[in-house]
Amino acid sequence: MKVMNRFNVDQDNPLLTYLFTIMPKRSKKDVKNLLSKKMILVNDQVQTQFDFPLKKGDVITIGQRQVQTHLDILYEDQELIVINKPSGLLSMASQREKEKTAYHQVRQYLKEKEPKAMIFIVHRLDQFTSGVLMFAKNEKIKNILQEKWNDIVTKRGYIAIVEGQPKKKMGTIRSYLKETKTQMVYSAHDQTGKLAITHYQVLKSNSRYSLLEIYLDTGRKNQIRVHMQDLHHPIVGDTKYKAKTNPIGRLGLHSHILELVHPVTQKKMTFEAAMPECFKRLF
Repeated sequence: MKVMNRFNVDQDNPLLTYLFTIMPKRSKKDVKNLLSKKMILVNDQVQTQFDFPLKKGDVITIGQRQVQTHLDILYEDQELIVINKPSGLLSMASQREKEKTAYHQVRQYLKEKEPKAMIFIVHRLDQFTSGVLMFAKNEKIKNILQEKWNDIVTKRGYIAIVEGQPKKKMGTIRSYLKETKTQMVYSAHDQTGKLAITHYQVLKSNSRYSLLEIYLDTGRKNQIRVHMQDLHHPIVGDTKYKAKTNPIGRLGLHSHILELVHPVTQKKMTFEAAMPECFKRLF
């Protein structure tokens, strides 16, 4: 437990009454939560009984419980929290799954520290794509990020493992993406879809696979996966877009870098998530 404040009791009082006097801005529910979460100590002993009789001279300690989390937190401040999302975890709730999501885990983590904490989605990663995922901590920041995303975010980088060896070691794929009723995204033969631009460079190759670094000018749904299929080198493990192999037991796509201008401080920030070990072992 991390100590926040210590108070010397100056007169006899029930514990809850005294807590209201030293925390006048906290709601009754918040104060009772501190008790139930064993964050109140009387004379260095945890006390959860709200009507515990305090005596003059007693010492009250309000602590902050150390939050246990499996989150890989890359960065956190008053406005933003950035995590390294594992493959297989949804970014946000779906009709089938409400709690096993990055959103839910980050929300629980923040609420453990501050019961009134809020969190807002500003972008997403596919369920089986790992890497840098950012959330806003208040609605104002969420609105700024969503409205000015292309101005604020200066770089979105991915690492991908694809089947085969692209003939060109670097290139740009540009197409207009559309989506079927069954949620299959594809490059249209006309310009009626959403423009998608993907830049790639081959970093390594072996006899069966290639490791690519990819940067996006646009952030369309399944953009990289569709464009790698268009290149005739689908991402490993991506059976939805015609991959035939799965040598690493997961989708071979990882968001390794997100660069932006902080919406409050205006400082340029770069968040990076290291390449997964299974990607390295393949090469």
